[in-house]
Amino acid sequence: MTLHSWILKGALVASALGLMSPAVQARDLLDKVEASTTLIVGLEGTYPPFGYRDNTGKLTGFDVDVITAVANQLGVKPQFVTTEWSGIIAGLQAEKFDVIANQVSITPSREKVLDFSVPYIFSAAQVIQLKNDQTDYSFPSAFKDKKVGVVLGSNYVPMVKAIPGTIVKTYPGAAELLSDLAGGRLDAGVNDRLLLPYLIRQSHLPLRQGALLPGESTQMGIPFRKGSPKFAQAINTAFQTLRDDGTLKALSKKWFGTDVTEAPNP
Repeated sequence: MTLHSWILKGALVASALGLMSPAVQARDLLDKVEASTTLIVGLEGTYPPFGYRDNTGKLTGFDVDVITAVANQLGVKPQFVTTEWSGIIAGLQAEKFDVIANQVSITPSREKVLDFSVPYIFSAAQVIQLKNDQTDYSFPSAFKDKKVGVVLGSNYVPMVKAIPGTIVKTYPGAAELLSDLAGGRLDAGVNDRLLLPYLIRQSHLPLRQGALLPGESTQMGIPFRKGSPKFAQAINTAFQTLRDDGTLKALSKKWFGTDVTEAPNP
């Protein structure tokens, strides 16, 4: 073989390897998960009732139960990695875990850089009021001259301020808001419909959930890195099975006392 032929052959081999490398790099997440028999899951682990540690230090919560059920459908076991919310998306992009199970809302900006499963839980703004208060807050006029509490910095501050005639009072946290509501210093409060059952149960106060406020619901899904169509199909099939056999509804009832896996109808 001449030197020229040897160099040409080497160049062709290098070129072929170069063409193959993107395919290797673009390995579908489903292949990785099935090969390792493990689904690595990122979550905060400090966000009850979605993902937190119980008195024994074991991770528990709605999202923990849901992703465990999904992993079972995929034929693998979940492995949890706790991380702070501020870095959880970056951690997913850096391949520290395969998916996130931490109430990640599906937004256009996130969909530009991540793929999502189908929505498995829906949130909306909901009124909280005294258990014996029969006021129907499904009409904006019901808020006129009412003192309504919201948590400072939440999306509900501008939402409630936009309702004509409402007297808005802000609080540093939900505990202070619920205390004032139970003490008669507020007429009502507004918070996430997913959190209210847990907050009411933990507070041991005579409170109840009221009307859902009009507006689009927030959809939550399981995000993963782009470029894995087989995994996308597999996780969506898993969620459909869990919806069809009643598992999602049962887990929702367990953690929230109601079914929040369907879009709300204010």
